[in-house]
Amino acid sequence: MRLSARVDYALRAAAELAAAGAGPTTVGELAKEQDMPPKYLENILLQMRRAGLVRGQRGPEGGYVLARPAAQISLADVIRAVDGPLANVRGERPEHVGYRGPAESLQQVWIALRATERSILEEVTLEQVASGTLPERVRQLAADPAAWD
Repeated sequence: MRLSARVDYALRAAAELAAAGAGPTTVGELAKEQDMPPKYLENILLQMRRAGLVRGQRGPEGGYVLARPAAQISLADVIRAVDGPLANVRGERPEHVGYRGPAESLQQVWIALRATERSILEEVTLEQVASGTLPERVRQLAADPAAWD
C-alpha cells in the first residue's frame, strides 16, 4: 500500500484537529506542529471541507475544526476525501479491472486487499489516533515483527 504525501498530511492535520478539541486551529499552527508546507495544507483542508470533514471559521479567532466528533471520522473517510477510493488499480476500482488467462485471479487479490485495507482504515478513528488508543487488533498487527519487514 502506498499513501501519497497528500494523504499523509491530511491524516496528520486531522489528528491535530482531533487533539485540539472544539477550538479552531489555523493552517499555520497545523503546518508548524506537523512540519508541513502551509499552502499545500490549505488545499488539503479545502478538500476535507468539501467532503464535510472539517469546517472553516473566519476572523481573528478563526481556523479549522472537525465538522463532527473525532470518534465519528475514520481514517478511511479522510483518505477518500483527499485521494478518492481505497485500493484502486490504475485508477479503476478492482471489480472493474479484468484480466485474462493466468492473471485472471489477480482481480480477486485486489478485491481482498481492498477489503483488508478497509477493515483497518474504517475501524480506526481520528479520536483513537489522537489519543493513542488504537484498537487491539491494530496494535497486535503492528506489534508483529514481520509487519516491520
